Amino acid sequence: MTPLTSTGFVLLLAALLWSCAPQRELAPPPPRAAAEQEVEQDLLDLSRQKWQWMADKDVGALRTLFHPDARFVHMSGTWGTARELEIIRSGSIHYKRADVHDAVVETFGDAAVVWNRITLLADVRGMEVTNPFTVTEVYQNEGGAWTLLALTFSSIRDGHELEH
Repeated sequence: MTPLTSTGFVLLLAALLWSCAPQRELAPPPPRAAAEQEVEQDLLDLSRQKWQWMADKDVGALRTLFHPDARFVHMSGTWGTARELEIIRSGSIHYKRADVHDAVVETFGDAAVVWNRITLLADVRGMEVTNPFTVTEVYQNEGGAWTLLALTFSSIRDGHELEH
């Protein structure tokens, strides 16, 4: 055999052996645990319930949900729980309806973030307004119950999507 033929034979043999070797497939990502899915669903349900409590001006339920030191970021300012509850109670901002178009939940141990893409119908100081927002809600699990630590309204443009 000539050296070229020997090299060709070795390459052919290597290719043959490689093609016959069992191919290792990438394993699919492990399915999310049922418990994690349940926590995410509980948070989505709680977030939607919060919008209803806001529409109903149910400050009692909201006082239980909102951490006493929570922060709220609106288009017109940032304030704490006491002021947010007073704004809701008085109706200076009446959250009439939040149409939730999409939502994403991420959990981090005892903390969680819920992002909602919503269209908010509200009465603001006597004027009815409709605005699209992404709302970021930060929760902490305290003693088996989720408490809202922060809620931020971010104004968005048409076509905005939440990454899943």
